Amino acid sequence: MASLTKEQQDIFWRDGCLLVEDGVTPAQLAAMRSDFAQWVEESKNHTKAYGTTLDNRPRFDVEPGHSADQPALRRVTSPTEASPAYLDVMRNAKVADCVAELIGPSIKFHHGKINSKLPGAATVVKFHQDFPYEPHSNDDLITALIFVDEVTEENGPLEVVPGSHKGALHSLWHDGVFTGAMDDNMVDEIREKTVKCTGPAGAVCLMHTRLVHGSAPNLSNRPRTLFICVFSAEDAVPLAPNPLPSEHAGDIVRGEFSGRVRTTPYEMELPEMPKGASFFEQQAKAG
Repeated sequence: MASLTKEQQDIFWRDGCLLVEDGVTPAQLAAMRSDFAQWVEESKNHTKAYGTTLDNRPRFDVEPGHSADQPALRRVTSPTEASPAYLDVMRNAKVADCVAELIGPSIKFHHGKINSKLPGAATVVKFHQDFPYEPHSNDDLITALIFVDEVTEENGPLEVVPGSHKGALHSLWHDGVFTGAMDDNMVDEIREKTVKCTGPAGAVCLMHTRLVHGSAPNLSNRPRTLFICVFSAEDAVPLAPNPLPSEHAGDIVRGEFSGRVRTTPYEMELPEMPKGASFFEQQAKAG
């Protein structure tokens, strides 16, 4: 039985994004919430980014101003390596079935992370496209943003520009600096076209890798935590190092290995690999 209707698939390819309200089961959602709550509690013992990932960068990133009294854990890199619950969702949740119906039938995992905005968090994600961070031989890549918390208009939801996945690839380099963000002048022109992606905990927003998006600070007293998985078509081959290398990168989660590569024409600058705990440091260069 298909996970997506024909209408849902048409909406995704028209808008570049689609909200599916039952992306994970209640049990999967509860397990993810429990593990993240434990990580937030653990973060109170730290004053800066900590832990270690495959490339020796910190796994847990905290926002400036983080403290035991006001924890601001904003990023967990490759949580599938640190939590069986998150690994189960990446491999077995309905999310992957939806992705396979859009860009499959065979798909593989590229990287994963948790982006969180705890109450009062000042974190802003500047407008950008994901593909310039993760160039592949073709652009059949989907970022699946799984709502670990309910996402409202007040707690820093994803903001997208529908249909922008069909347009140009926008440079994230400005005056020789990789800022990880689009030019501010261009953002001013598109801001009025943005749509906020809200929904209940357990939902997933499926987003095309070329879709322009960003998000505002959390202005509420409710957390906004996302488990973000990037999947590619099995025949899409990475053309740059993985920005978040993981022992699970390249795992085929639906379908099978073909031994083939598919290419589509495009041109853009290669990204700068992050040196810190997360891309938030790169985007800070944009001012």
